[in-house]
Amino acid sequence: MSALYCEVSGRGRDLVLLHGWGLNLRVWDGLAGALTARFRVIAIDLPGHGRSDWDASAGTPAAQAWRVHETLAPLTRRYALLGWSLGGQLALDLAAALPSGIERLALIATTPRFLAGPDWRCGTAPALLARLERQLREDSGRTVREFLKLQVRGVAPRTASRVLARLKGALAAHGAAQPEALARGLDRLRCGDLRPALPLVRIPALVVSGGLDRITPAAAGRALAAALPKGRYVEFARAAHAPFLSSPARFAQVLTEFLRG
Repeated sequence: MSALYCEVSGRGRDLVLLHGWGLNLRVWDGLAGALTARFRVIAIDLPGHGRSDWDASAGTPAAQAWRVHETLAPLTRRYALLGWSLGGQLALDLAAALPSGIERLALIATTPRFLAGPDWRCGTAPALLARLERQLREDSGRTVREFLKLQVRGVAPRTASRVLARLKGALAAHGAAQPEALARGLDRLRCGDLRPALPLVRIPALVVSGGLDRITPAAAGRALAAALPKGRYVEFARAAHAPFLSSPARFAQVLTEFLRG
């Protein structure tokens, strides 16, 4: 099993970054630039995204987490971990399974269970996921582009335009995700439920949500932070799914303060 593509920059304590569904590590360029004076930043392309290959035999959530772990093993033994959206679920997998190597956990727009249900009122309506799955079978590129627009819906127009340009720019510069990787990601969102694993994540954890998020409701972030033994919640009231792009200076400050303890 080959290592995932990653880029390392800066000096200091190690910080690993995991991006969200359909994107790649270029979405972190602005944040990494703000952090490299104090941290050694390790940004990874998730399996089948950007320049990382897709291994059909390692498509389960556990296998994908193991690929991230194997990629990091030669680079760092102890690190802080930041995951965004689907990357946040992968970060939770790692934190639950490998607690000795992870010092602190930060999660952006992350939910332990994506879909709403009778015992999980703060999930997303199943119709959204069904629409993405249907569109993905027809045109993966168009599906991702529509998903990017959904990430900024409700945000002030000028900010939305800027964030959307950054998201599109990341794909143009570094490559789109492979259709099978996208489909497996949606499978995970449809079936996954990380709530039983949350008590195992005993390290300090920061959960950041956007108050306007149409994909991962802020209520899901609040519930996640409350369920984590050492969870802390911060909400960016005027942000949607990507607060690290819409409020970059404030986000970098909040994250740095959390990582420094």
